[in-house]
Amino acid sequence: MMIKNQSEYLIKKNSNEYEVVIGLEVHAQVLSESKLFSSSPTKFGAEPNTQVSLVDAAFPGMLPVINEFCIKQAVKTGIGLNAKINKKSIFDRKNYFYADLPQGYQISQYKNPIVGEGSVVLDLPSGEKIVGIERLHLEQDAGKSIHDVDPQSTLVDLNRSGVALMEIVSKPDLRSLDEVNAYIKKLRSIMRYLGTCDGNMQEGSLRADVNVSVRKKGKKEFGTRCEIKNVNSIKFMQMAIEYEANRQVDLIEEGGKVDQETRLFDTKKNETRSMRSKEDAHDYRYFPDPDLLPLEISDKFINDLKKNIPELPDEKKKRFIEKFKLSPYEANILVADFETSNYFEEVIKKSDVKLSTNWITGALFGLLNEKNLEISQCPISAKNLSKLINLIKDGTISGKIAKLVFEIMSEEDKDPKIIIEEKSLKQQSDPKELEKLIDEVIKNNQDKVRDYKSGKDKLFGFFVGQVMKVSSGKANPQLVNEILKNKLK
Repeated sequence: MMIKNQSEYLIKKNSNEYEVVIGLEVHAQVLSESKLFSSSPTKFGAEPNTQVSLVDAAFPGMLPVINEFCIKQAVKTGIGLNAKINKKSIFDRKNYFYADLPQGYQISQYKNPIVGEGSVVLDLPSGEKIVGIERLHLEQDAGKSIHDVDPQSTLVDLNRSGVALMEIVSKPDLRSLDEVNAYIKKLRSIMRYLGTCDGNMQEGSLRADVNVSVRKKGKKEFGTRCEIKNVNSIKFMQMAIEYEANRQVDLIEEGGKVDQETRLFDTKKNETRSMRSKEDAHDYRYFPDPDLLPLEISDKFINDLKKNIPELPDEKKKRFIEKFKLSPYEANILVADFETSNYFEEVIKKSDVKLSTNWITGALFGLLNEKNLEISQCPISAKNLSKLINLIKDGTISGKIAKLVFEIMSEEDKDPKIIIEEKSLKQQSDPKELEKLIDEVIKNNQDKVRDYKSGKDKLFGFFVGQVMKVSSGKANPQLVNEILKNKLK
């Protein structure tokens, strides 16, 4: 039996309850036009082996040269994670052998990473939770082995070989699937605000190794962890954690023990399976890369980057609440994505904040979800949505007509005023014209008038509905209500 909520994920087996402990090693591709140690491009979707230099292919005698921009991106990310920036860090060789790792080792960082301990604040329905960051280190990516093109051979694409990755290692502070979801989204949000990683999981820019262990509820000691490699979506992370946690509990309850190992998640079978025994650091034979000097960063280098750090999600959330009087829930939604927050601020420059918030978090988000679009692909510009909101606010159109105009705008981003004129959708607000419509409705429904006057007050809604019907939804509802009340007296 599983017990899940926002703050804990417990598995009940027989008379025991087990707590699930989760830590994530997130691999975020540095947003850079060239690789970590070469000038090769990093464009996604290029033809196989067209973005490979002699350094990336490990030709003899080729030496790596550090890309300064990637260093800046890593330090900026560390600042955004409220982390310690280490002024001296060392690149090491991590030795292992795969067909898509031409050097026979990966240049990474071990004991001396570029970024030390930090933290991320999660906004959960149960309140805020701080998740610790153990470290952030830079490393080069491996190439890609392709097994499903040729039935006889494995093909190798080295386009990714040497691409700069930031490995962000969390402390084992996560306790539920919801917290994992919130953590990945917050991490991605911070990096997008900083412009250090685009976070596109479908392109492999963000993936994670998931560490899972279980322990009996109330125990302080951690259980034996297993690492699930290279999970590339939040949904799959949650599925893998759920399966792996239950597998470990079943093992313990049957009298067995959990072995520390590396596992893979099979998305088709929805199960994890053993890949290899979990390596320790000595298995990789780490040693400082003799071709790269220790990296030394000055205070000026760090401070210059700090000066250009943009307003981050937590700061923006606080400002939205204080300045625009948004609820914490509304602010959370609007600051979660950098481009969404910019879109919102563009709309409210000349429009009512409350009305804008409702339309963006309601109709606009619904449209984007329906069409599976990012806000950057939104078919309605911030300028035109602002105009639509102003037309509602000043009574030119009703909310009902606004929905129709919004639908038309979603197909063709056109000035709503033009749409209203073309479709003759302007709201009827002339009291004399409305009186004529109301008189007609009253004349045609004398029996309902008598019932209303005898005390059946709920019939008032019927009269309003009839007026709106005969006006094809164009009558100003507020004026209709006022005139009707007087007429029915």
